[in-house]
Amino acid sequence: MAQLLDGKETAREIREELKTRCAVLKGKGVTPGLAVVLVGNDPASAIYVGQKEKACGDVGFSSFRYALPASATEKELLDLIGQLNADTRIHGILVQLPLPKGLSVDRVIGRIDPGKDVDGFHPLNAGRLACGLPGIVPCTPKGVMRILERYAIPLEGRNAVVVGRSNIVGKPMAHLLLGANMTVTICHSRTPDLGAETRRADLIIVAAGRPGIVDGSMVKEGAVVVDVGIHRTAEGIVGDVKFEDVAEKASWITPVPGGVGPLTIAMLLENTLELAERAGRKE
Repeated sequence: MAQLLDGKETAREIREELKTRCAVLKGKGVTPGLAVVLVGNDPASAIYVGQKEKACGDVGFSSFRYALPASATEKELLDLIGQLNADTRIHGILVQLPLPKGLSVDRVIGRIDPGKDVDGFHPLNAGRLACGLPGIVPCTPKGVMRILERYAIPLEGRNAVVVGRSNIVGKPMAHLLLGANMTVTICHSRTPDLGAETRRADLIIVAAGRPGIVDGSMVKEGAVVVDVGIHRTAEGIVGDVKFEDVAEKASWITPVPGGVGPLTIAMLLENTLELAERAGRKE
């Protein structure tokens, strides 16, 4: 039976470390500031924004919420981002996704100052990651790497399969694993035999956005499985992995909830703090 990779506890430890670093920075006259832009009235997005604001307060950051109606034009949103780019109180800018229809995610992300792009989604930051250069790393993949590090999961020279090819998780995750000297395969909806790929993997990262897409028959004995998915179903909250089934064969596995989710928010805080530290060195 697999042992749990406890994201909740790992995130708690990271937040404690961030509190200390934040106090040092505030002693130098710099308070990390995160601006979150919420467009429309999507209930799930509002919950996520509230969680991020609470997390900021817990570690001593300043948080700024900017809410626009669903009827807001793209120009209004881009103008707001321009104002936040120029605001010296703000070190990180996050635009909560998804956006209402009619707004271009690419144009909105491209408007954010790459030096304040706390999500790491700007093409400049994505390019730096792809080239193996230091920069802002997307929060969820960064959180996955952090928990693997905390639990001393061996990576170098091993095989990894990433299920999902999004710009938010799948692609940056693959680049980070390549940087850790793993042999990486990316699978997606057009992969003809997903199980044939995952059964070769020592590490499986599942970020497909489909409940239960990976079951026990698709995992070799002793593999490490990280489930990035989270879905509300009639049976409760589930991930992209059939947990009980896979846990019978895996050596380590993340639970849902309590796995990757708390780490994503912890990495958002860490990215904000790193940007604030960078700004403090420039002053």
